[in-house]
Amino acid sequence: MTFNLCLFPRRALLLSGVAAFATGLAATGPALAQDIAMGGTLTVAADTEPRSLNPAIVASNGVFYVASKIVEPLAEMDYETGLRPLLAESWEGSEDGLTFTVTLREGVTWSDGAPFTSADVAFSAMQVWKPLQNIGRQIFANLEAVETPDDLTAVFTFSEPTPAQLIENAMPAVTAVLPRHLLEGQDLGEAEYNAAPVGTGPFVLAEHKPGEFYRLTKNETYWDDGKPYLDQILYRVMPDAGAKAAGLETGDIQLTAFSAVPLTDMARLDALDDVSVIPGGYEGITYNITVDFNHRTEELSDPVVRKAIAHAIDRDFLVDVVFLGYATAATGPVPPTAGDFYKADTPAYEFDVDKANAMLDEAGYARGDGDTRFSLRLRPAPWFQQTRDTGDYVRQALAKIGIDVEIVTADPGGHIAAVYTDHDFDLAIGSPVWRNDPAISTTILYQGGLPAGQPFANQWGYDSAAMNDIIARGQTTMDSGERIEVYNAFQDLAMEDLPILFLTHFTFITVARDEVQNVANNPRWATSSWADTWIAPAE
Repeated sequence: MTFNLCLFPRRALLLSGVAAFATGLAATGPALAQDIAMGGTLTVAADTEPRSLNPAIVASNGVFYVASKIVEPLAEMDYETGLRPLLAESWEGSEDGLTFTVTLREGVTWSDGAPFTSADVAFSAMQVWKPLQNIGRQIFANLEAVETPDDLTAVFTFSEPTPAQLIENAMPAVTAVLPRHLLEGQDLGEAEYNAAPVGTGPFVLAEHKPGEFYRLTKNETYWDDGKPYLDQILYRVMPDAGAKAAGLETGDIQLTAFSAVPLTDMARLDALDDVSVIPGGYEGITYNITVDFNHRTEELSDPVVRKAIAHAIDRDFLVDVVFLGYATAATGPVPPTAGDFYKADTPAYEFDVDKANAMLDEAGYARGDGDTRFSLRLRPAPWFQQTRDTGDYVRQALAKIGIDVEIVTADPGGHIAAVYTDHDFDLAIGSPVWRNDPAISTTILYQGGLPAGQPFANQWGYDSAAMNDIIARGQTTMDSGERIEVYNAFQDLAMEDLPILFLTHFTFITVARDEVQNVANNPRWATSSWADTWIAPAE
């Protein structure tokens, strides 16, 4: 099951598309069902330990990586059908967009034995997704109630038309269902459940030893008969990238996800007979690298300054040097993996240092002592090596146009507080995620009037009546074609106002030993359940 990286040069990772990857997967994919080997432990590397394992509150890939095996959403992305039923068997939106009816799977139980019912969906939607979840607050802003006429039917009712397309696209990331019988009446932000979730998924959390590992074991009462194929998943906490690469070579580690192995090691690992580099399985969670401008900073409130900075940054350099070709230069906030939502011909800011300098001169930002126009503090997000490296490059690039940049670093908690709560930054390097629809986690980067402290949202101080109107229309426009037109306008205005600057789009890479089967078989594979992943016996 080798995927040779030479087949995915520079821009091909994103532009190859979901369908093309699925076609290739069929030729190299799993053995026939009768050949599946049952049992065994899959040993996986984990970079960090999330503070919470509750994906219904914190819809982030760091949480999903572990928790998606325990707590399930209503549906998951699928290469062939677009959306695959999980806890929901079917769903239908009304013509007026005011109701969305979900028919649930029969015979599902929580891992503690309690029955799963529509009451759990109603509780999750009204008590968690709508008021608490970082993404769900947007998607379910107009949700008024969830009616439960019977145990297998949940009827979502909205105060404003809400397109079925949006809800369907949001299902995989937003609709992790929690057990009402364990959580009703609790302070959900402080519940012990967040560290030890009970779910309906194929695995249960058996043990967590901080700093060392998470151990998940097979859910013996899982609703999908015969699954999961694995007995256990062991997540070893390994922040050192070199140790992960060595572990793959020796077999101590069987899989790393989210490009946890340095890009410089990819070709060497892919050349091994028993290890494969797999660039698919992330199309539904395409990442981006951004420069986030704090509009409270006087100079950055000026769109001319923001546009000059855009002209001073060489995106192709980032693609070639920081990402070693495993990314594409961004043309706007929506990536090419977005299908019909993607608009290629947005206003562009070509790399042109002379133009950037001329713009700053004309805007009245003259060079002073030390040939410096003004100084800024930049906080690179600490999630990936690429965000840190991009911060270093931006500092060097802006020096060429007379902007002195000081790098300020913090751990993940400190970074989130500084940027999203305290607004203690001038520039930040961010890594927002594209999740299948602009309204899920992209337009929130441009939405005005958001309360301080909401992570991965617009905390830059940008507030445009025209942009807010476009965002509102996208969330209530029923016709799919008209929604595409709305989001074309969104992309144009985003690039014209430039409240934040998108630099690159990239999808992550999985590296796995060849005994691991059914890898990257859906567009959110690393954050899906792994119920059908199995380990081939040694020959």
